[in-house]
Amino acid sequence: MTTELADIQAFVAVARAAGFREAARAIGSSPSRLSEAVRRLEDRLGVRLLNRTTRSVAPTEAGAQLLERLEPALKEVYAALDLANGFRGKPVGTLRLNVPVSASRLVLPHIVPPFLAAFPDIRLEVIAEDGFVDVLAAGCDAGIRYDERLEQDMIAIPIGPREQRFAAAAAPAYLQQRGRPKHPRELLDHACLRGQFASGTKPAWEFERKGERLKIEPTGPLLVRIGAAADLAVDAAVAGVGVVYLFEGWLRPYIARGELEPVLEPWWPRFSGPFLYYPGRRHQPAPLRAFVDFVKALPPWE
Repeated sequence: MTTELADIQAFVAVARAAGFREAARAIGSSPSRLSEAVRRLEDRLGVRLLNRTTRSVAPTEAGAQLLERLEPALKEVYAALDLANGFRGKPVGTLRLNVPVSASRLVLPHIVPPFLAAFPDIRLEVIAEDGFVDVLAAGCDAGIRYDERLEQDMIAIPIGPREQRFAAAAAPAYLQQRGRPKHPRELLDHACLRGQFASGTKPAWEFERKGERLKIEPTGPLLVRIGAAADLAVDAAVAGVGVVYLFEGWLRPYIARGELEPVLEPWWPRFSGPFLYYPGRRHQPAPLRAFVDFVKALPPWE
């Protein structure tokens, strides 16, 4: 029985994501297109593959058994096609990266332009978010994270600066009016611009100096989503609303222009830089292999 490969891919994507909208977001399609593809596949096979409700999508017994057989088969198909791709003068295809917003702002701008110039036949898709997602389940080839805690069968290599700092800063006018803190605990008496993860967690502000480490939970007039709305917090700090706490690299341009002034700089904590992580399977897609080799060949980050 002849079946279009695209329809099979659509079914696998929807079954993995447990939803048409989620699958469409993961593979860059539309829910209606995926729904039509799955319906065509079901019509050809003469059997229902997915149970659909207004709240969920789940494979039927037939769909689950088909999915179990299809996934390894599709991997072999992709590996075989990509093996042929390796014989080209330069690899072609799409590379999908899932990265934190901070990495899309502070790391990738130094890497993406020269990479795309070196590999003009590769199309790079960057999904920037600060939620903790399964990179492969989200339909991505690789991800960037700020630690080496790996899922099974994943590899990590350094990408970007090997050491970074969190920094606190405020507008000179604000500090002139409210005073300049000499110790992190004095921030409890200041207007602080906080961040919050999608989960609702508000990370504490951490400081360190000469072996002394402490965390504080300051309060203030503004709470923003970490990553997605960080620029709003920076703009508010520049306007004199309060103290902002963010990656040093994010704040440095504002400090260099005099729009912000460092706060408690001797206390800024250091942490390890990000890692590119990807599946350790035997046959990597050519675009991913090219990107990994390109990152490995980069000179040390200044």
